[in-house]
Amino acid sequence: MHTSSIDAPSGRRRRNHSAEFKASVIHACEQPGVSLAAVALANGLNATMVRKWVREAKTPVQTPRPIVPLAPSAALGAAPSFIPLPVPAVPADIRIELQRSGMAINVKWPSSAAPECAAWLRELLR
Repeated sequence: MHTSSIDAPSGRRRRNHSAEFKASVIHACEQPGVSLAAVALANGLNATMVRKWVREAKTPVQTPRPIVPLAPSAALGAAPSFIPLPVPAVPADIRIELQRSGMAINVKWPSSAAPECAAWLRELLR
């Protein structure tokens, strides 16, 4: 096993594993019918760390794309990115159906008076 140790601040030793060792462990984990935990145990490793190695090996390395400043759209003569559209006002009503003690009450309240409706409902439900 190719490992080296580095002293950690707590006095414990932190092991660094070579890229070849990690590759061999990852390759062993990819074999059919092999348990990741069994491979970790056989190599004296933590299963969580081995799982992280396998996940990192499957994730393609992405190089960050350079940020290119864009010119203002007005300078390019492009259409604006936001176009306001008129939305027709639809008066909505508050509809409440209450069932209490075998009695059903249906209430229709204008949405413009929502605070009054809330106060009435609080009083009713006390």
